[in-house]
Amino acid sequence: MAKVDKNTMIGELLQIDENVAPILMNIGMHCLGCPASQMETIEEAAAVHGIDPDGLVDDINNYLASQAS
Repeated sequence: MAKVDKNTMIGELLQIDENVAPILMNIGMHCLGCPASQMETIEEAAAVHGIDPDGLVDDINNYLASQAS
C-alpha cells in the first residue's frame, strides 16, 4: 500500500494515484496541472491554501488505504 507524508511532491502523489485529484480540488487546489504545483510538497501546497497539512496527509492516506483493500 502506498503511503504519503508531508514531504511527498504533488506530482509524485498524482503518479501514485491520479484519483487523489478530487480530494485536492475539493480543498481549493485547482492548479494541479500547473508545472510549478507538481514540484510542491503536500505541506507547501497545504500552506498556500490555508489547509492543515497533517489532516490532508491523513485524508490522502485514508483514501489510499481504502483503495488497497
